[in-house]
Amino acid sequence: MFSSVHAFSGFSVDDVDAARTFYRDTLGLRVQDNPMGFLTLELEGGGRVLVYGKEEHTPATFTVLNFPVSDLEAAVEELNSRGVQTKIYDDSEFPTDSRGIMRESEGPGIAWFRDPAGNVLAVLDEEPE
Repeated sequence: MFSSVHAFSGFSVDDVDAARTFYRDTLGLRVQDNPMGFLTLELEGGGRVLVYGKEEHTPATFTVLNFPVSDLEAAVEELNSRGVQTKIYDDSEFPTDSRGIMRESEGPGIAWFRDPAGNVLAVLDEEPE
């Protein structure tokens, strides 16, 4: 029977080794290699994301992975200190400040960045509980 208990998401990269280094060393995620040569990002709370190599990879033009954070300013500062660029859009696409943070009157503050394969990721304000 169909169940979402073990459901997971996935996306491609052009270089699995570079992805492993980025997700493990730069972002500090737990990264597992699987026997097929793919990576599994193990997220807190039990979530998983499959990262697989694809020779003719085309970077996602949409956000493939979001990281809610309690302090957006601190998260952006930390990413920048680790060499991650968070100003990836010009203001004609999304109105952001000099660090790439967009704050709208509606919705959470958000800052986008890219993995080594060019896929878009984001840190955003956590929803208040």
